[in-house]
Amino acid sequence: MAHKGSWRSGSRTGAGTGAGVRDGGGRREAVRVKTAGKRKVSSTRWLARQLNDPYVSEAKRQGFRSRAAFKLIELDDRFHFLKPGQRVVDLGCAPGGWTQVAVQRVQADKGKGRVLGFDVLDTVPIAGANLMKLEFLEPGAPETVKALLGGNADVVLSDMAANSSGHGSTDHIRIVALAEAAYDFASDVLAQGGSFVCKVYQGGAEGELLARLKRDFAEIRHAKPPASRTESAEVYLVAKGYLSKRK
Repeated sequence: MAHKGSWRSGSRTGAGTGAGVRDGGGRREAVRVKTAGKRKVSSTRWLARQLNDPYVSEAKRQGFRSRAAFKLIELDDRFHFLKPGQRVVDLGCAPGGWTQVAVQRVQADKGKGRVLGFDVLDTVPIAGANLMKLEFLEPGAPETVKALLGGNADVVLSDMAANSSGHGSTDHIRIVALAEAAYDFASDVLAQGGSFVCKVYQGGAEGELLARLKRDFAEIRHAKPPASRTESAEVYLVAKGYLSKRK
């Protein structure tokens, strides 16, 4: 079983251009935001963080819908689970940043692969992707997905996070439960040799999920991509080489 390693240098690359996200020398002066009107201090801090985040500005420059797109770019640059011609499912896809990257990487926009994204929220159409407003936990959802893909998925992605309660332990339990539900779905739709990528929080509550993944995949890795904010407790599980249909 593979073990977690340090992040490789040079992994901060764009999806199709190879353009790096620069956050070192030559950075513009930080934007200061004042609390005004009815805006809360927390909202002011969030706005300041967004305005001074190099990933936010680079996402806009490259046409990605969210800075989260770079998390998938960096994960795939390291682990190479997205390949031209693959069938990909993006769970909880709104606003569509991960879906955009998947489309580029499997070349679905060139008619080679297929990308299916769905969410309970509306998502603005993305060229090369089939987007649906659908709850993945609904009965029959796996059969719907396989029918739309024309077969089993090669990759299932989940960057979903439960709504924050403000209580760290509770939020951790919720996101692990969501990751487990995502894998319940993935185990029904993945093809042999497929990959599953999901977000969890740092801690021990994902032990049961890890045990299942170690049983069902040839390789399991933990990673925190550079685009993940330092203060965030999120990490990603990358499981490659799906071995069985057991749950």
